[in-house]
Amino acid sequence: MDSVSGSSAAFADKPVNRMQVCRAEYRAIGRFVEQLRPTRQCMKTLQTQFPHLPPSTLLSIFSQEYQKRMKRSMVRHHAPDVLKAYYQRYRSEAQTRPTAPLLLELANQVDLSPALLARLIVECFLEERAASVPSRHVLNNMLREPYSIPDLLLAKHVEQCTVNDCCYGPLVDCIKHAIGLEHEDLLRDKLRERNLSFLDENQLRAKGYDKTPDIILEVPIAVDGHIVHWIESKASFGDEHSHHTYLNEQFWSYCNSGCLLEWICCSTQTLL
Repeated sequence: MDSVSGSSAAFADKPVNRMQVCRAEYRAIGRFVEQLRPTRQCMKTLQTQFPHLPPSTLLSIFSQEYQKRMKRSMVRHHAPDVLKAYYQRYRSEAQTRPTAPLLLELANQVDLSPALLARLIVECFLEERAASVPSRHVLNNMLREPYSIPDLLLAKHVEQCTVNDCCYGPLVDCIKHAIGLEHEDLLRDKLRERNLSFLDENQLRAKGYDKTPDIILEVPIAVDGHIVHWIESKASFGDEHSHHTYLNEQFWSYCNSGCLLEWICCSTQTLL
């Protein structure tokens, strides 16, 4: 399997708008976001620092960098004694300051995503009530619908975390999914404009395929001298780390050479 960087010229007479960030600027943004938390206020700070970049590009980069940070620190937050301390602190302060945004404050103090902290606290709450580990299905449903949590005060605090976290949580997942679908629709429109015959992901799954690219071309095309049989559209920011992840989790399982179309990425000449 070979993969080439996506070229808009193959899909439309006018190039598709793709946001490219040079590697030096990407690194500067990465250094700056190390001090930020995943809140709407911090996003305003980031936009003030880099006003020439679209907010959607900055959010995508920040989200990716913040998720890397969380992956490095999650083991510490999952330690049993740490979890117990978080939960006991929340229960204690909920009695003395019930109207305060307790989980948001705690998340900021311990440098943890508000949505991830809310998940840990709800899990502790359910374990305390049932004396057993809750199923992932039950936990996910309560995070999506906070007011299904039996404790209404906890439900309110969980909702605050979901609304204010711009990197994690069910609300963010819905937004990312919608953006991904929007860009897939744009890709299909561009292919139709060029009268290129293709099968999309839904059609491929109906035929029994398991792992599928977004598009399989029924007649291969050439992009920058490479033969392209399939196209994968990515609306999140593309860097070297994400490329390795895509290769290991997706692309090696695809047949023939294809094209990765990244709508927001480091500029080709400095990354590939």
